[in-house]
Amino acid sequence: LLDLDHQRFIPTPDRNTTSMSQNPLNYNIVVLHFRIERAASKMKTLHKEGAPVKVFGGGKTVAFVNIDDVPLKSINQEPSIIVKSRGIIEFEYYAKPFTHKSEMWSYCSKNAWISIKYIFHFLKYHEHYFQNLGKNRQMPQIAIPDTDNFLVPIPCPDNPEKSLAIQSEIVRVLETFTELTAELTAELTAREKQYTYFREKLLSFDEFAPPPQQRLKWKTIADLFNLGNGYTPSKSVAKFWESGQIPWFRMDDIRKNGRVLDDSMQKVSKGAVKGGKLFPANSIIIATTATIGEHALVTVPFLANQQFIILSLKEEYVRKIDIKFVFYYCFILAEWCKRNTKKSSFPSVNMEGFKRLKIPIPFYGDLENSLAEQRRIATTIEKFDRLTTSLSEGLPREIELRKKQYSHYRDLLLDFPKQDEQIS
Repeated sequence: LLDLDHQRFIPTPDRNTTSMSQNPLNYNIVVLHFRIERAASKMKTLHKEGAPVKVFGGGKTVAFVNIDDVPLKSINQEPSIIVKSRGIIEFEYYAKPFTHKSEMWSYCSKNAWISIKYIFHFLKYHEHYFQNLGKNRQMPQIAIPDTDNFLVPIPCPDNPEKSLAIQSEIVRVLETFTELTAELTAELTAREKQYTYFREKLLSFDEFAPPPQQRLKWKTIADLFNLGNGYTPSKSVAKFWESGQIPWFRMDDIRKNGRVLDDSMQKVSKGAVKGGKLFPANSIIIATTATIGEHALVTVPFLANQQFIILSLKEEYVRKIDIKFVFYYCFILAEWCKRNTKKSSFPSVNMEGFKRLKIPIPFYGDLENSLAEQRRIATTIEKFDRLTTSLSEGLPREIELRKKQYSHYRDLLLDFPKQDEQIS
């Protein structure tokens, strides 16, 4: 599968008398180059879950293979930095046996006083530099000299023990935050699964159950809602987009601000509104093309782009239906939308089928109990929702704070003076 092309050992530079030296990356470490002789499709054939050797095959493609599948000389068993140089330009630290294809290269330390993890964190800190460098090519790509000649600061080079201690402490601080963020993210994933389970449990109504299962009444979307299509005002008419006061929602608003929206990233003027009529507040927008099923509750009068269908309660149901209850039930509807798309170059939801989808109304005919049950379900789900999605409380807030702390300390720890600014 793989064959070692060559490896270069770069000699350690002479120590200088300054408290900080900045040397090309290829000093003190070994750069390894491999050549994959089989296509990435063959990697899938050889892939075995739990096999000991990881093969980096370009981009996000990886495989795990047995040692017998790879010439022993082609396996790197040293903790290393893998340079992903084409398309997705990034650095990855890996401490188990691995190899990679020819478009990549890797670095491992052959100097006891150089921490390869320290070098990794410094490269990650400057990852955007290499990504911007790669943009100048037809396909994003960097070359070996781009990293080989990249200057890396070595603290206290005249005192190896102190130097290694400083490098190790920088790594320890940064990885403390990284590990904490990973733990919180794992906890969030578990809570999201729990949230999905309880949401589906609370919203599971059986249309065909014998009465009086809470005296359910199933109403179609067409029964309950006025349906409208979003649109984009003409970009060629400047006045539509100048000094706008009217929210105009896109998928980017959901991605950035969540599923309950009261303001938009872009706004339009009154002249951009077709027929002078806005979609009413407390309407639901649901994507029927592209990112199908994504939806949000909009609490202000608004417009939205053509990716969305807009659901606005008919007048006779405004006081009978809790819109938050329907909003959460849209998670059930979203799964139907994903399974029922028109097959074309631009997939879209089968709208005739969508209009016939049914929504359960508990205690139908008993307005007080019906609204109370809808609100009980919506409030219970909302508590879980806040814990798993809110950036102002719950786990997402904690994760965001840890990321900010990590960035703060990373900047303090890795923002060394340049070579001409070194402290003597």
